[in-house]
Formats: sequence, C-alpha cells, structure tokens
Amino acid sequence: MSGTAYAAENLPPKQPLVQDLQTETKACATGDNRAYVGAPPTLGAVLYDPEEDNQPAEANLVRAEFEAWWTDAAGVEQRRTYTSYETLSGSRLPWRMPEDIPADTVISWHVRADDGKATSAWSSQGDGSVCEFVYDDASPEKAVVTSPDFPEEQIGGGVGVYGGFTVDSPSPDVVEYRYNFIGGPYGTVRPDEMGGPATIRFLPLQARPDYLSVRAIDRSGRSSGTTTYFFRVPSGRAPVAHWKLDDAAGATSAAAETGTAARAGRGVTFGGPAPRGTGATATVALDGSRHGFLTPDAPAVDTGRTFAVSAWVRPAQTDRTMTVAGQDAGDTAGFRLGLSSPDSGPAWTFGIGGARVSGGAPETGEWAHLLGLYDQETGKAQLYVNGHPVGTAVEATPAGPNDAFQIGRARSGSGYHARWHGDIGDVRAYDRVVVPVELAELSRRTPKLLGHWSLETATDGASPEQKGGAPLRLGTGATIYQSSDSSCIPDLDPDCTYTPPALVGDGHLRLDGESGHAVAEGPVVDTGDSFTLGVVVRLADSEPAHPMTVLSQAGEHTDAFKVRYEPSEHAWQLVMPEKDEVGAAETVVSQIAMADGGEGQGHRLAVVYDDATDTVKLFLDGETNSQATGTLPNGWRSSGALQIGRAQVGDGWGEYLHGDVDEVQAYAGALKDTRISGLGWGTDPCVDC
Repeated sequence: MSGTAYAAENLPPKQPLVQDLQTETKACATGDNRAYVGAPPTLGAVLYDPEEDNQPAEANLVRAEFEAWWTDAAGVEQRRTYTSYETLSGSRLPWRMPEDIPADTVISWHVRADDGKATSAWSSQGDGSVCEFVYDDASPEKAVVTSPDFPEEQIGGGVGVYGGFTVDSPSPDVVEYRYNFIGGPYGTVRPDEMGGPATIRFLPLQARPDYLSVRAIDRSGRSSGTTTYFFRVPSGRAPVAHWKLDDAAGATSAAAETGTAARAGRGVTFGGPAPRGTGATATVALDGSRHGFLTPDAPAVDTGRTFAVSAWVRPAQTDRTMTVAGQDAGDTAGFRLGLSSPDSGPAWTFGIGGARVSGGAPETGEWAHLLGLYDQETGKAQLYVNGHPVGTAVEATPAGPNDAFQIGRARSGSGYHARWHGDIGDVRAYDRVVVPVELAELSRRTPKLLGHWSLETATDGASPEQKGGAPLRLGTGATIYQSSDSSCIPDLDPDCTYTPPALVGDGHLRLDGESGHAVAEGPVVDTGDSFTLGVVVRLADSEPAHPMTVLSQAGEHTDAFKVRYEPSEHAWQLVMPEKDEVGAAETVVSQIAMADGGEGQGHRLAVVYDDATDTVKLFLDGETNSQATGTLPNGWRSSGALQIGRAQVGDGWGEYLHGDVDEVQAYAGALKDTRISGLGWGTDPCVDC
C-alpha cells in the first residue's frame, strides 16, 4: 500500500538557518556587517518542523523562542527572552524588541523552534551564527553644500552645462545623501567611505532660480534635517559656430553668426528655399559633387568634450550615404551627421569614432531638423530628428585630433566622401548639451492658418473666408442656416417664430444629404506635408443609412483623406490612402460617437497629420487615443479641392452628409495636441503658436 509515511515518534524541529533570520529587513550578520537600526527593531525568523511530523488531521505547528543579550554600561550582561505564538511550519515569526533596549550597544540574538514536544538547536549552534545589531537613536547632522559651479545665491553655470555640488555631513556614519531640485531630478549619491563627502552632478534644463534640497542618511536609516541650497541658472551659451546659410544668391562664402566664415565650393548654390514655419529665410543647395561643400578651414567643436551639431536638411535623394556636417580628425572624420542608406533602407545617422546611432526615415524632398549630441558626462552619442530622439544612444569614444569642420562632406583617407546632395540651412555647433526645450524650439515649425470659414453668411452662393481668402462655394442642397435675433417667446407671442441657435456664432451650413456640399477653390492643405483641419458637425439622423463624409480632399484617383461617419461602427473615421490609387492600402483611425439625430451641439472634429513623425490623429471634442492614432509613412500631395459634405466615390461623388457643419479651419503644419481643444469656437487657437 502506497501513501504518506508518518514518524512513529515526534521529530524535533529543524535548526533555524542564518539565511532565514532578519533584523527588520536586514540580513543576520555580525562584526562590521552587523545591522544598524534607527528604532527598536522587529526580529524575524522562518522556522520549520519536519514534514514527517505532519500526522493526519493535525497541523504542523511551531513557535519561536527568541533570546537577546548585551553588556550594559556597568559591564553586566543583560538578557531578554520571548516566545511567540504558534503558527504553521514555514511561516515567519516576529519579535518586536522592547523600547528599553540601550542605544549604541551591540545586541546579540538567536532563536530556536519549538513544536510543543521538542525544541531545535539554537540558530547560533554548530555551523550557525549569532545575529547582531546596534540601535542608533541619534539622527545625523545636516549636510553642508558647496559648489564652485553654482555659487549659493548667485548666478552660475548655464543651461546645458554640467556642474557639481559637494555635500558633506559632520556625522561619521552617513552612508548616503538623498536630494532633489525644483521639479527634479531626484536621486541618491553615496560617499566613497562612510562619513565622507559625495558629489551631485547636475545638468540645468531651464534658466531660472533653482535650489538643491539634501538630507543625510546614516547607516541605521535615520535622516538629518533638510539643507536647502539656492542658486540661479542663466540661459545656455550661444553656439560656438553658427552659419545661417541665408547669404544672397551668387555668394562664394557663408557668413558666420559666430565662428569663422565658411568658404563654399563651386557646387554650392545660395538663395534656396527655407523650411516653412521656421525662422530660416534661405538655404544653400549642394549638388553632391566634389565641389559641393562649405568649410571654415578650422575646427568648430572639441570632439573630446560635450558637443552638439544641428541643421535643417532636405535630401534630393536617399539612395546613398550623405553627410550634412562633420569634422576632420587627421585622415578620418571625428564625427559625421547625415544620412546612411543600407540595404534595410535609408536612415538618419550620427557617428563618432566607431560608434553610430541611426533612426528616422529620410524622404526625398522633405525637410527635417537633425541634431547630433555627444555627452562626455555619460559617454554616449544621441541623434534627434525633428526634436525627437531616434535610435538608441550608444557608447562612443571620440576620435582626435580636431581639424577642419565640414558641411556637406566627410573626411576619408586623403580625400572626402559621402557628399551631400540637397539643401542645408541653419547649421549650428555647440560646446554643451542642447536641452529639450531648446531642441523643441530649434526644430519647431509654426503652423500657419490657411483658411477659416465661419459659415454664417453666403452671398451669391459663396460663404466668405474670415480674412478675405477664397470663399467656399455652396452646391445645390447646401444652405446657410441663421438663428433668429428675436428675443420673443413663442408661447406668449403668437407672432413669434423661434429658431434654435446655430452651432457656433450666428449661422452654420446645412446639407440635405442628397447633393448638398460646399467646395473650396482648390486644395486648401498640402496633404504631402503636415496639416491640421478642424470642423464642427452635427448629424441630422440618429441612425444614418450609409457612411457620410464631412471633409475630404481628392487626388486624381482617390481622396487623400476623408473624415466620415461610419454608422456600422457608430464612429467617426479618418481614412487616408497610402497612394493615389484606387484600392490602395489605407490608414484608418476612429473615434466612437453616437449619431446626433439633429440634437445637441454636435461634435468638434480635428485631423492632424504630422509628416515629421509620420503620424495621423483624429480628435473628437479635443481628445484622441490610441485607436484614433495611426501611421502614414509617406503622405502624398493631392490636387483636388477641399470638399465639405461629400467624398469621391468611384468616378463621381457620394457619401453626402445630412446635417449641419460649422467652423471649418485649415492649417499648414501640425497643431500641438494642447491646441486642438481651441478649434471650433470661432477663434484661432494658434495666434501665439
């Protein structure tokens, strides 16, 4: 007969193991490794009784017998004992030490298990060990803070430049310092030796008054009071070299805002177009030949220290490796910022020595802002494209010496290679970290209002644009509804005719769902670049019989985008084909919303296409989510006019909207998420973008 075997006689509990013993959360230890605690601790032990003692219908129970001892100030040994409650084998049993134990005294303890019939050996016997701790009832003294980089109550350092603070408490048992600055970072530093000083490194991200708060922590975990050290951070240093590259057509060199003027090769053409929405006014075109370069014939940065290099760029091709900027280091390039074209596809790249970080998706004819950063403090190189980090930061070892800075080519052996073909503007070199707020400003492209149609009036079938631009032409079945100015009350005045208010302002566009639409004179937004559209819409039906489009803009064969209500999904959808082809793959994002049934204030919809990040978003009443966000790798430029209330279907028009439309707003550029909620209220939310 098989089954569990039980001992005929009781077996004693197992001797507690040192690894199962704790003083608070600290492991059992003696000597220099003993625990230090800031309050009378709770001792803990996990105890076991042999499984063979687990008789049928009986629990396998044990209790702990603790014993602690020390020598008092008079040299007399003191002992305390405690027997715990009974619990299941394998459980942790605690002893909260009495409050009258002495401070600054080595207290030893051990434990044994008792199953009610027998006891185990003490945990200190044989191969076991005594546990020791010291109760420390005194908190450490406050830390003293000093910094030559950031003098107290003075202006020091600067945005993007690392500096250090020395923190030191007079107490000899401090093991760490916990600190924070305004808004962060928060952290902990430890001295090389207990009781010694420690250094806090700090990278200022904003120009402002700041402070460092520090608490010293001793080995028992007790904290000192807080030391607060006030200082002020100025703005970051200007670039050490800066070429706007906006020199007049026909120039033979590029003037320097800072640094040395850069001579231009014969393959450089000045006076080219600048990226829209930036502070740049002109750029240079490089033809990709051996003559297409600019150089100051001198170094711009020290590649052995922290530096950053940035530029606006527009490649004329992406099928070969090309250099935006680099710096000679003997017969090689100390660094190279540009474009690489491996078999896996083109990518932006920043390389230092043998290290390289790559990412992003360069597109022929598309502007991008690049910034490569080498941070000596971290030893890593990072690449930013359009203000966002791409790839993974890599450990880098700079190559020396520092020779001539180059725009449009990279040193290799006795000559240059990877020459740039395309446009370059606003090249900057820094001897510090370019922090996120600066990076956002450098790469920012301010959206531009292209049209705002309030749809409150119409003259000769045309509803005007607010600032005198091209109007929207109303088709058959489209009318302007205007609310009454009357303040009469129909129930009290039989001659009173009450009309409900318009969606926004004094009027809105009403569409009959059969042929009603409005159309612009041409393609209002460039769908091959970043754009934003906003509209207010209210459906007349509670259960629409078919999809209905509120906004669209067509190409030759299909719509570049359309915003429609899909009744089968009970959702507003943004549909964007990847190509101007019938049946092309589509990016579709959506937001759930019940049809209005002609009631309420409608919904504020917004479409944002960010070409820099290849992202499309659909907003519903100022909000978006993961289901309303998608990816569109390559937006294409549509040639058709902006349509209100219909979409291209086959060889004609369809998906006519039955309902009301108001406040059509169009922007070149991608509005920030925080600005979207301002659309649809009769004003421009991007006045100060």
